Amino acid sequence: MKNVSLTRTVFVFVHGAWHSSAQWAATQRALAGLGAASVAVDMPGHGFDVPLPTGYLLPGQPGLLTEKSQLASLTMDDCAETVLSVLRLVRHHRTVVLVAHSAGGGPASLAAERAPELVDRIVYLSAFVPGGRPRFFDYLGSPENATALGQNLNLGDPEALGAVRINPLSPDPAYLEELRETHYHDTPLDRFDRWRSALSPDLPLAIPTAPVTLTAARWGRIPRTFLRCAEDRALAPAAQDLMIAEADLAFPGNPFTVHTLPGSHSPFAARPSELAAALAS
Repeated sequence: MKNVSLTRTVFVFVHGAWHSSAQWAATQRALAGLGAASVAVDMPGHGFDVPLPTGYLLPGQPGLLTEKSQLASLTMDDCAETVLSVLRLVRHHRTVVLVAHSAGGGPASLAAERAPELVDRIVYLSAFVPGGRPRFFDYLGSPENATALGQNLNLGDPEALGAVRINPLSPDPAYLEELRETHYHDTPLDRFDRWRSALSPDLPLAIPTAPVTLTAARWGRIPRTFLRCAEDRALAPAAQDLMIAEADLAFPGNPFTVHTLPGSHSPFAARPSELAAALAS
C-alpha cells in the first residue's frame, strides 16, 4: 500500500562527480512504487548535453591528459542555480526533499542556503557537507579519508585541465578494476561495464574546490539526514562521520539524523530498492 504522505512528496536528486540524472532511474522507479514523485537534476558539465574531450572517443584517446576541459569556466554558482531552478519547479508539492550524492553535496547545500524556503528536508547520501569545512577537497584530503581508494584514477593536472578528469573508457584493466573497486565494488560484475560507460570524464574543478559558506539562519534551519555508506571506498566512513560531527558542532541547534546503509558509495547501482526504502522512511 502506498504511503499517503509520500504521495505529497517530491524527491529532487543531485548526482555526484562524473554521474548524471540517468543513474538515479532505478531508485526513482522504486520510489514511484511507494507513491513518491521525483526528479533528477543534470548538473552543468554532466549528462547527455555535456561536451567531451575531443579525443575521448577516438583510437588512442589523443590529448586526454592535456586538453583543457570545455567545462573549466563552470562555477559553483552555475551548479547551485541549476539545482534551484528545479526546486522552484517542484515547490507546489507539500514536501520537497533534496537528495545529494557525493560531490553533489556542495551545489545542493549552496542551493538550500540561498533558498531554504524551497527545501523541507535535505538528505546527504555519502555526500559532501560544507558545515565544518567549506570545500569538498578539505575532506577528501583529510586523514580520516586516507583509506579511500581511487588515488590513481585522476588524469593530468586538474588545475591545467580545469577539471578532475577520469577515463571510464580506459583500455587498461588495472585502471578499470580500481574504478570498479572504488565506486561499484558491490554492483553485479556483469553490469559494471554498462555503469562505467555512462560516466562523463570531466568534473568541473569548481565543484570540489569552490568554498561553500552556510549559515544557521538559512541552511541550518532545514531538517537534515545523512545516509552513511558502511563499506564506502570512495569516501571513507570515517570521513563521512567527520563531516557529520563537524556540521553538528557548527550548527548544534539542528543536528543530523543519521542512518547507515550497507555497501558501497553507489547504492543507486547496487541496491536501489533499499535506497528508496531508506529515503521513504
